[in-house]
Amino acid sequence: MKLLLQSNLKLCRCGHRVLRDQLFSTYSSSSSSSAPSNLSGDPAQLRKYRRNTHALQMMHLILMDILAVPFFKPRNISQWMTDQRCFNLSPGDVAVQLDLITKVYGLEEVEKYFSSIPENSRGCQVYDALLNCYAHTKQLEKAEALMEKMKELGFIKNSLPYNVMLNLYSQMGKYEKLDVLMQEMQEKRIACDLFTFNIRLNAYVASSDIEGMAKLLMKIVADPLIKIDFHSYVIAANGYLKAGLIEKALIMSKRSEQLITANSERYAYEILLSLYTAAGNKAEVNRIWNLYKKNGGFFNLGYLCMISSLVKLDDMAGAERIYAEWDVGKIFFDIRIPNLMIKAYCRKGLWEKAEGLINKIVENGMEPDGTLWDHMAAGYYEGGQITKAVETIKKAISQSKPRKEPSLYNLQVCLEYLKSQGNVEAAEELLKMIKENCCYSAGAYDRLLDSYLRSDN
Repeated sequence: MKLLLQSNLKLCRCGHRVLRDQLFSTYSSSSSSSAPSNLSGDPAQLRKYRRNTHALQMMHLILMDILAVPFFKPRNISQWMTDQRCFNLSPGDVAVQLDLITKVYGLEEVEKYFSSIPENSRGCQVYDALLNCYAHTKQLEKAEALMEKMKELGFIKNSLPYNVMLNLYSQMGKYEKLDVLMQEMQEKRIACDLFTFNIRLNAYVASSDIEGMAKLLMKIVADPLIKIDFHSYVIAANGYLKAGLIEKALIMSKRSEQLITANSERYAYEILLSLYTAAGNKAEVNRIWNLYKKNGGFFNLGYLCMISSLVKLDDMAGAERIYAEWDVGKIFFDIRIPNLMIKAYCRKGLWEKAEGLINKIVENGMEPDGTLWDHMAAGYYEGGQITKAVETIKKAISQSKPRKEPSLYNLQVCLEYLKSQGNVEAAEELLKMIKENCCYSAGAYDRLLDSYLRSDN
């Protein structure tokens, strides 16, 4: 299993297909007898990179002990897993299964699987996992009901269930529930941990209660039992930025930097790049970037963050310099990075540079995606080149993917232009392409159609 992880960690950020094929071929060559009794460690590496389907499939392979079959996705996952008796799963393994099933199959299958677990096997970890599933899918009433049942069963032994509920209330804007829940923790002598406090800090920021945020931060710093970390100061920095208190935000950013650990340097520097950018401090952005590069490795996400920062700071020359550095040194091609440059060029009316970058991508054997063409279409429209915008939006539609469809606004202006030119046939052909290639909701498509039909009025 460790061999499986070592050969796949470099692929975790690649496409799903590459990871899946490598995962299967590597695991197929290993002995099934080496599968550990606790399965959660290895799939956790895939969960870290949101490869939830693959993590669940890995567990399927281990459970089935049939390593020569293709990956599959059973229709009734709960029944299938109930029927598998290859290993006696630990409560931790069951908790991982619940989490993965939620993300891959949905809540209904999770509840079926939970119902199939014998009562004497439903320990704290399993209930904690189900509560987290309800929170993940924002099922507030179910989460509250389960929380009450856990209290009745005596399964609330630490801050974890409270943190799940606090986070859920915060995400749903029910800030008035947070202090009540934290008071209950105090009454039951369940200590708040740093996760508890960070959730509350985030809620203060979300509700623009900067005074409450500052008071809580002081309380955390003064608590000898709590070891404040990088994230707490980042939350505070974001709060001050939101309030327009730039100097205080910079102080919090500096304090967060002092708490960066060796294991979190890359991630922390990426966050600091965005903080200093929001503060409009280019000198600090460049300083953090130099620290980032000294950290070793060559990561697309870092270059994406830095180019985005320079674009926001209106330093196109700097963005071009960093892009050229990425283009020479990249290990894996990441279309998001040229997309970012093309979007920036289009906003500034630099059509020739945008077109030249696209030509270079194609010459290097890469294929522009729908998002790139959508950016170009928007740029052509803003520059008054409507005919080019229409032709380009067709490319965006033909390469559309779920959650990466062309902007409805771009589609709308192209449809209205065609109709205004009396080219109704071309407009209707474009509508047909949209319906066949794009995954908009029925409501979104209907609004687009209504707008087109009303455009002559």
